[in-house]
Amino acid sequence: MAILGFHHVAISTPDLDRAIAFYTTAFGFERVFDLEWPKGVAEIDDMMALKDTAARAAMLRTGNSFIEFFEFTSPPPTPQLGDRPVHNHGITHLCIAVDDAVAECTRLAKLGLRLHCPPSPHPDSPLAGTYARDPDGNVIEILEVRDPANPLAFANRHFAKAEAAA
Repeated sequence: MAILGFHHVAISTPDLDRAIAFYTTAFGFERVFDLEWPKGVAEIDDMMALKDTAARAAMLRTGNSFIEFFEFTSPPPTPQLGDRPVHNHGITHLCIAVDDAVAECTRLAKLGLRLHCPPSPHPDSPLAGTYARDPDGNVIEILEVRDPANPLAFANRHFAKAEAAA
């Protein structure tokens, strides 16, 4: 098996420009490409298992992670009704790794991120974080992994800290 890693998550939004503005401002994502297609592109319809798709899309990147956003004009999407509970089946959230959960949650709340609760900053825990909602109601986990040896730490972060100490 030759799995290289997790590449991206894709989110359908009613307002592509708002989603891009939020994720670039709040999290520092960089816009790497845009795409738009009209109705009748059979290859896209086949891949999505939909008929007559048309949309604008954008891919954003931070580090080695990407988020893709779609704003469909066809077929008409069903709006998300309120805040989708995280216990329902399907993708429950996306997680953003940060160096300081308390500081980032304070900054992000000022930008409109709706925190479910303050981050858990217990000094003995190797993790700190919380869940929050973006402007479309999607759940984002803000996660700080405090111990670089923790199995949830990014391998490259652990390597970079070890190199800096040497």
